[in-house]
Amino acid sequence: MSALADRYDRRERRERRDRLDQPRMPRGLRPPRIDADAFGEVSERIARYFGTARYLAIQTVFVIAWIAFNVAAVTLRFDPYPFILLNLAFSTQAAYAAPLILLAQNRQADRDRIQAEADRARDDRTIADTEYLAREIAAIRIAMGELVTRDFLRSELMRADGGREAD
Repeated sequence: MSALADRYDRRERRERRDRLDQPRMPRGLRPPRIDADAFGEVSERIARYFGTARYLAIQTVFVIAWIAFNVAAVTLRFDPYPFILLNLAFSTQAAYAAPLILLAQNRQADRDRIQAEADRARDDRTIADTEYLAREIAAIRIAMGELVTRDFLRSELMRADGGREAD
C-alpha cells in the first residue's frame, strides 16, 4: 500500500471515529478490495477457455488417465470404481465454472446493450441527415421548377414573335 493511500486511510478512520452517526470501522482484517472489471476479464478468459476444443481434449485425457490408473493400479488406487473423488472434482469445477460463465454472459450482454444503443444513436443521426437531404433536394426541385428553362424561353419567344422561328 502506498504511503499516500495509507495516510488517506488513517485520516478517513480518524474522521469516522470522531463522527457519532457513522459506524466504526471493524478492527482486524479488512476484506480484500477486488477490481470488478479485472475479475470480469479473468472470468471471461476462463469461460472462453472452457468452451475450447483444447480444454475438452485435456479434460478427456485427464479423465481417461484417472480411470485407467484407478482400475489398473490395484495397490496404488486412490479412487476406487465409483470414482467418487473424480465426481467431487467435477462438481467443484462446475460449481466454480457456472458463476464465471454467467458473469461472462452478463458482461457480454452489457457490451451488446451499449453497442445497440450506439447503433440506435447512429441510425437516428443517419435518419435525420437523410431527412435533411430530402428536404434540401425538394427545395432545389421547387426552385428549379420556378426557373426559366431554355425550352420554355424559346417557346415564349416564338409565341411572342408570332410563330416565326428564330435563327
